[in-house]
Amino acid sequence: MADPLLFVTQVAPYRDGPAGVHGVLDQAAVGVGQIAEMQGLRARTIEDVRDLPVDAIREARALALFTIGETPWSTQQQQTIVERVRAGRLAICAIHSATDSCYAWDAYGEIVGARFDGHPWTQTFVADVVDPAHPACAHLGADWRWHDEVYQFRDLRPDARVLLRVREGELDLAATGARRPSFGYPLAWCFGEGHGRVFSTSLGHFPAAWESPSYLRHLAGGLGWALGETA
Repeated sequence: MADPLLFVTQVAPYRDGPAGVHGVLDQAAVGVGQIAEMQGLRARTIEDVRDLPVDAIREARALALFTIGETPWSTQQQQTIVERVRAGRLAICAIHSATDSCYAWDAYGEIVGARFDGHPWTQTFVADVVDPAHPACAHLGADWRWHDEVYQFRDLRPDARVLLRVREGELDLAATGARRPSFGYPLAWCFGEGHGRVFSTSLGHFPAAWESPSYLRHLAGGLGWALGETA
């Protein structure tokens, strides 16, 4: 039987919001399920982690997160996730708003690579492909025109390998809440955590993303990297 990929979609503040908030979760579950199958995994969607046995985390090969807010992971679940990631037994794929979660869990920021710090912009923009050799970006060319929420971050890991970044001059830095981090406005990154791997993309807010071959290839390439398919 194929190894499990757990797809956690617990976005408590927005679960019943209109499409374009996070009504996209059902589409995302279909997309992640197809991507998991491409990697030889079987996806299981988890809407409430309180219903997730610790043994299911121990058996999983990958954990995909599309979360918001204080996801109610138990202490034992948290410890199991961190231990398995660092042992190289659990790949992490953080999607869109996953960085805007678990502020009471200190290690979570390390596991996803950064903390959400607002999204002053929702617009079409040009992203520079910083790492065109990475499988999440190899199909995109030198740049990628995309429409999405643009997040700004704090506490980006210094060892994060930035894959996509908003091109200089694309954003109105006078927008309410806008700040200019020293590392700019990354959209996707990856890094090693112990013997494990993490891929994170802040893209995927709108339904169109989950109907876009370019976005789905971006996500599939990132997950494949996190699973250890390529260097």
